[in-house]
Amino acid sequence: MSLRHAVLGLLAEAPASGYDLMKLFNASLSNVWPATQSQVYGELTKLTTAGLVEVAAHGPRGRKEYAITDDGMAELHHWLTEVEPSGPQRHDGLLRVFFLGVVTPLEAQTYLLHQAERAARTRATLEHIEETAEWDEEMISVYGRIALEYGLRMSATQEEWARWAADEVTSAKAKKASELARSQHKESRQNPEE
Repeated sequence: MSLRHAVLGLLAEAPASGYDLMKLFNASLSNVWPATQSQVYGELTKLTTAGLVEVAAHGPRGRKEYAITDDGMAELHHWLTEVEPSGPQRHDGLLRVFFLGVVTPLEAQTYLLHQAERAARTRATLEHIEETAEWDEEMISVYGRIALEYGLRMSATQEEWARWAADEVTSAKAKKASELARSQHKESRQNPEE
């Protein structure tokens, strides 16, 4: 997903000023695709130059209200239906799991339990949003609720996995693998190739 398509998607529901877009971002998209005020205003300028949005109205103090154009709607439709999502290519936290054998089992378990607690906090935040948001029948609300459900389910799964993994790293098999890795490292330091 790009900021360009996020802005187009929000404007597809209704025209909005940059300020209104920031409020919508913070209320709905910030957990999926965070953006700063300068990024949103910069993207509005690019979209206007590209003819994908237009200034639909001017207000007091230089306020501009933007609306999506037919070309912008075509671009959004193309992105939604023809562009394959890139998805997460990198996951720093999961990469670390591959190498937890170089630390003690207690350190590995502590790391994984921290990840479980982090997922639990995320889920609690999302549950609060679910309980307090005003879910109406507008597009962003209906489909935002569907996206929120993804976050709820993923955070629950991440927490469950991390707690399971924390038990696994203290198993005899994991301890043996860690000891082997550390002894091989120690041996290679003591007997460097000449």
